[in-house]
Amino acid sequence: MLTIQGLTHVYPNGTRALDGVDLAIGKGMFGLLGPNGAGKSTLMRAVATLQTPTHGAIRFGDIDVIAEPERLRRTLGYLPQDFGVYPRVSAVDLLDHMAVLKGIATAGERKDTVETLLQQVNLWDVRKKAVAGYSGGMRQRFGIAQALIGRPELIIVDEPTAGLDPEERNRFLNLLAEIGENVVVILSTHIVDDVADLCPRMAVLAGGRILTEGAPGELVQALAGKVWRKTIDRGELPAEQARHRVIASRLSGGRLVIHVLADQRPDAGFEPIPGGLEDVYFSTLAATRRAA
Repeated sequence: MLTIQGLTHVYPNGTRALDGVDLAIGKGMFGLLGPNGAGKSTLMRAVATLQTPTHGAIRFGDIDVIAEPERLRRTLGYLPQDFGVYPRVSAVDLLDHMAVLKGIATAGERKDTVETLLQQVNLWDVRKKAVAGYSGGMRQRFGIAQALIGRPELIIVDEPTAGLDPEERNRFLNLLAEIGENVVVILSTHIVDDVADLCPRMAVLAGGRILTEGAPGELVQALAGKVWRKTIDRGELPAEQARHRVIASRLSGGRLVIHVLADQRPDAGFEPIPGGLEDVYFSTLAATRRAA
């Protein structure tokens, strides 16, 4: 169990990136959903022992993460949003080097580890190719391979599917789902579908605070009968926003489709829709903006 209590981080310029975050995360996939600038990467870096928070506590089992970062690193796998690789170094050699850094001393054990991981992430056929020449999806799968060295019990992946094409995204998400059956995996993303497809539990983070938390299905069910849709001309949007709680809008065929949150039909032009996790996400963010 990963337990985060009262976590706050203020940067030297006064920016409060985290503001009293409380979370309890058990085994399985946990989705941390939020817009860019929400504080997700700051939270992931704090959990990964890459920066010390201003206030608060982080525990993983019996490990005090802030006081004993080295203990956590022995059981941590981390795939950051961006990671660099050595030029002209093959995947097999780079993973072997990382296995040494992770403390796998014997050549035989490293060979077995590297070969198993390359097979698991479907990179065996390109194992001798330089990682710098990999496609975006291949690099992300290599990133997962390096994060799995040493059989970690806590794995953090930060914005892992950004920029991937649909086929690579599906391949990557299937790999994460397989990994997440027996360990704690935190998926930090701004892509709602990633969380909907993978995570039995999730939280929405914005402005450095946890705004809502729970099972995606339960959060969606809480909006049942309250989400309404209407197609309007783009020039009508300000008037609709003045009259109703517009939580989302998107262009379709040159016109604007809006979603409104209301207990009853706002007017005759609206139709009820089941709603989804996007509506949960957008309505949560909209409520925060209104409060501000």
